[in-house]
Amino acid sequence: MLNSAGTSLFSDPTFSPWAARRIGSATLGNLSVVDKALPEMLPLIDPHWYQYPPLNPLWHGIQGFVIATLACIATTGNGMVIYIFSTTKSLRTPSNLLVINLAFSDFSMMFTMAPPMVWNCYNQTWMFGPFFCNIYAMCGSLFGCVSIWTMTVIAWDRYNVIVKGLSGKPLTMKGAVWQLFWVWASSLVWTVAPVVGWSRYVPEGNLTACGTDYLATDWITHSYIITYTIFCYFLPLGVIVYAYWYIVQAVAAHEKAMREQAKKMNVATLRSGDQANTSVEMKLAKVALVTISLWFMAWTPYLVTNCVGMWKLASLNPLATIWSSLFAKANAVYNPIVYAISHPKYKQALYKKFPALSCASKGDDSGSMASGATNVESEGKPASA
Repeated sequence: MLNSAGTSLFSDPTFSPWAARRIGSATLGNLSVVDKALPEMLPLIDPHWYQYPPLNPLWHGIQGFVIATLACIATTGNGMVIYIFSTTKSLRTPSNLLVINLAFSDFSMMFTMAPPMVWNCYNQTWMFGPFFCNIYAMCGSLFGCVSIWTMTVIAWDRYNVIVKGLSGKPLTMKGAVWQLFWVWASSLVWTVAPVVGWSRYVPEGNLTACGTDYLATDWITHSYIITYTIFCYFLPLGVIVYAYWYIVQAVAAHEKAMREQAKKMNVATLRSGDQANTSVEMKLAKVALVTISLWFMAWTPYLVTNCVGMWKLASLNPLATIWSSLFAKANAVYNPIVYAISHPKYKQALYKKFPALSCASKGDDSGSMASGATNVESEGKPASA
């Protein structure tokens, strides 16, 4: 639908949502993705979405099933991490407090966001009004940001232990609490900003979830998304890559020194058992690669969606917004695996408390590189995780 200037009416900022709805219904044979929206939600829906017909109900069913499945796995996995790390005395260390916080933020994300989304998928639109749209989007952004920065703090703590060694300052319980305070405080500042006027939260294109208004054309909204992207995506990603890059180098140097020492002692290796057949630096390199790759895969689709919508690089359709949102939420599922289940002492505690769910035997106490490279610091201060 074009105006007198030959441009799309839907891209005209003066074109009201109600006019778009009427024209969209007339031109699309009473079929519009916004048709089922509650009247009070219409001012929040960008005119861009009025040009699309409703999604096939099958897609809503698939989305609801996927998010429900992810929620069951994430809440169970993260709940077990919180329970085991909190109730096992040997696991109540400053570094593991960071892991507990990560599990708590991931648990909270799925616990607060999955049930409303499942209900909205069943009704094929947002059913809770503008106020809870703000609350829903703010919670998702808050817990996501907390998870991102907690992973960053964990990576930096491991860098401090492994790379700096004895010259590094050990993490204390007070220090861990202080770091987590700043993680939550800074995340809260970023996520409350749209509620108080710096950008805003609006329904996503499929109208079953709410998020940042990346389709707005004003500079205030653009400035928020750009700044938020820098401080909540590129900065933490850069810190994680930097930390693991030097961790791998430090472990490689340590392993080289051990091989040279073994050669001087005329022995094949200073390690015994299975450790003698596996390169420690390769273990750590794999864990680092998995950690960074999963982080990148989880949050990049949503970043791309925001950038495409903000800069109008392509025409976003409602279906595209579903998967970027699900990818981000899926991060809560595999975080317990990467940061907790790979921890040997956690696996022992898991075996004792939940024998049927144990993922390792009692005797599996080989050093886990994901938990902080305990072997590297065996001749200095103990590893922090």
